[in-house]
Amino acid sequence: MQKPEIKTQYDVAIIGAGMGGLTAAAILSKAGMSVCVLEKEPHAGGYLAGFRRKDFRFDTAIHWLNQCTPGGMACKIFDLLGSDHPNVVPQRRIRRYKGESFDYLLTNNPDELRDQLINEFPHEREGLIRFFKAAKKLGKSFANFSRVFRTEESMTLKEKLNNKIPLLKFAIPFIPYISFTGEKGLKKGLNKFFKDEKLHKIFTGETELLSCLVPIGWAYYGDFQSPPVGGGQVFPEWLEHIIKYYNGDIFFKANVKEVVLDGNTATGVRFEHFGTEYHVKSKYVIAACDVELLYEKMLPANAIPQPLKQKLREADIYSSSVTISVALDCTPAALGFNEELVHIVTENTPTGAHADGNPITSEISILAPSFRDPSMAPDGCGTITLFMPAFMDYNNEWLTDKDEKGNYKRNEAYKKLKNEIAEIIIKRVEESVAPGLRSHILFYDVATPVTHWRYTGNRGGTMMGAKPGKKNMQTKVAHYQTPVKNLLLGGHWAELGGGVPIAVKAGANASLLIFKKENPEAFKLLAGYMDDKITVDTLHNSKCFKPYPNDWVQQPTPAQKAKMRAQEHDS
Repeated sequence: MQKPEIKTQYDVAIIGAGMGGLTAAAILSKAGMSVCVLEKEPHAGGYLAGFRRKDFRFDTAIHWLNQCTPGGMACKIFDLLGSDHPNVVPQRRIRRYKGESFDYLLTNNPDELRDQLINEFPHEREGLIRFFKAAKKLGKSFANFSRVFRTEESMTLKEKLNNKIPLLKFAIPFIPYISFTGEKGLKKGLNKFFKDEKLHKIFTGETELLSCLVPIGWAYYGDFQSPPVGGGQVFPEWLEHIIKYYNGDIFFKANVKEVVLDGNTATGVRFEHFGTEYHVKSKYVIAACDVELLYEKMLPANAIPQPLKQKLREADIYSSSVTISVALDCTPAALGFNEELVHIVTENTPTGAHADGNPITSEISILAPSFRDPSMAPDGCGTITLFMPAFMDYNNEWLTDKDEKGNYKRNEAYKKLKNEIAEIIIKRVEESVAPGLRSHILFYDVATPVTHWRYTGNRGGTMMGAKPGKKNMQTKVAHYQTPVKNLLLGGHWAELGGGVPIAVKAGANASLLIFKKENPEAFKLLAGYMDDKITVDTLHNSKCFKPYPNDWVQQPTPAQKAKMRAQEHDS
């Protein structure tokens, strides 16, 4: 194999080719900086990389998208980079709440669900009206999110003071509900609106009051989107095209071993690529990877203060999941699936048991990606994806062994366990919402927290990182600027929350912090754009950001390619 041409010097080295790292690389490249993106996997995308089996394409992580339509924060950054970015599909049918005794549908007109519930529970009319009104108020805050996503770490003292008012306007609607967490807290929070236990059961699988309200709030403002045609994978494909257009480098199978320091200043990285070790020098390093991996493995032991490391170890993080990607010999519609997320719960189970990784009682979420986008599967076939919250410590760390470096080794016991769990989940889905499902399965692929850890390096295989909440806000675990000079976080650990919008936000803000030191004019323009003070045309017309021909051509999916081959053969 011919060795790649790896330069010895770049302006910025970026660890990780997920959405955060790719967004940062694209913005920095557009401003004329030389970038090198290092990704340990063979493909870009992180959790969006997905995979192919036969002629089926599977997304592995997207439940839904937010902030990706015009006016949304993620779309705002995409517009900065190019007008040829993938376009998402707004959803009408959003979420189906399914238990043994109830079956409700949330659409992009939540008043339909509100009125249905009022009709069935007339004695709770007043509380239901207040509940949906509170949700709508939260949705309105999120609708203004694209004006408050610039990090305060990039602001002057005066800007921080001026920023307090819009931040407060965003946060105030959440404050009355943020403390209602856990089984008792959720019950107490719901009781503020309605006391009927049958209404409470609709939200059995939730762990906090805000998670009951926020989806309804998003629905009021049309902020639920399906991935673009071709799946979530087309986002990283598009960003990769832009980076390469500006002569940025992306190296896959590049395993970063060390962030190189001169004193307390990052000066580059050492990484292994196909058996050869390289040392790339750079003025800045953006770590769009797991923060614990960065602080514990890639830096000297004394580089990061122990109190910060401890805060991160104790932070509340999102769960991982068991994800079952299923190929069907029929369309999802034939089994009763539609575009919405189906949320199955066991009604008489304690709240905590819905997220403890027990497949018999845990909540299950179901998506039908090929209903939303038929190009994900061959004609007449389909895909569904089943998700169950899960944690790394389940059943003695999934019955795995560990090697001398502490890495998980998948043995026969592990393989047997994950398949047993998959069978239980499939049976529950068949019994609850999709009779006859098993007879239509061509094959399925199972990912566990161990799988997610292997592919992302994220602590515990977490799907998104640190959760928003009182504890993480008070300890300030989210940060961009690290104790090491010129080493920035640029992935979802830089923020609380997760998903595509948070990763895009992190990548954009990491770029902004570099511009602040290296390119004042680019910093001024990007900061003004993020603050909604200047238009995207102003950026495109400036000399700070290089023009881009908007020439990305989306590649066909495996199913589309197979169909084209068949048509060529027939002709």
